[in-house]
Amino acid sequence: MKKIGFIGTGIMGSAMAGHLLEAGYELSVYNRTKEKAAGLLAKGAKWCDSAGECARGQDAVISIVGYPKDVEESYLGSNGILANAEKGTYVIDMTTSSPLLAQKIYEAAQKKGIYAIDAPVTGGDTGAQKASLCILAGGDEAAFLAVKPLLAKMGSNIIYEGSAGAGQKTKACNQIAIAGALAGACEAFSYAQASGLDADKVFSAISKGAAGSFQMSNVVVNALKGNFEPGFMLKHFIKDMNIGIETGDIFSVNMPVLKQVLVEAKELEEKGMGEKGTQSLIKYYENDL
Repeated sequence: MKKIGFIGTGIMGSAMAGHLLEAGYELSVYNRTKEKAAGLLAKGAKWCDSAGECARGQDAVISIVGYPKDVEESYLGSNGILANAEKGTYVIDMTTSSPLLAQKIYEAAQKKGIYAIDAPVTGGDTGAQKASLCILAGGDEAAFLAVKPLLAKMGSNIIYEGSAGAGQKTKACNQIAIAGALAGACEAFSYAQASGLDADKVFSAISKGAAGSFQMSNVVVNALKGNFEPGFMLKHFIKDMNIGIETGDIFSVNMPVLKQVLVEAKELEEKGMGEKGTQSLIKYYENDL
């Protein structure tokens, strides 16, 4: 596997694609905003004018775009990936998207002799930069094993979760768990501040014990320092929570905590905080809108 098409060169994608270039793959790239691919082009990547062009003649095509509608357009559009990729190509969507859409893409790809894998990631921009992402893969296991060396250039924890859509379902589990942990930590420190406690002392006391979490120690701690810049944007977390709720309803799962956190996050987005970090959720509990 030598020739790779890469679609989506935002904060995550540009770092991930950069690792593939460094590993010696021949890389073709497409992004709706060409300027965001400038760094990769300067390092030797080839520019393509569409997702379809980026898929032609490749051994594998990787995508990490914004929303499920972007995934659908990239794969199933008239000039999309599946309309242009050759039989035997591996196509890997690493966007956090709908498991139902992943299954739809898998079925459409199968009819053309193309191997489709859904492989969303966790680890954020830091994980992308360090090639330490956790990659959650769904699809045929043989196809997963064929592309695992490629995925290993971008992540350090690569897990085959099961059939088509299983990677996206696992990512939904991850985001559902984050919602509760994030909201709990935000609520706790809002209580601490409102009751007159020193938030730094409370953090020192509880972050290492049973109440501690990644969200508390790596996300909410930024809010306590007055830093609301994104490691992961609130608007993207809203997208992820929507996916969990929409598919959870199909699977008949009751998720009152996720639904409440989504209400809170949407209220903050309406106040103009969608492009701030997820730690901005603390503003909801502080009534500082």
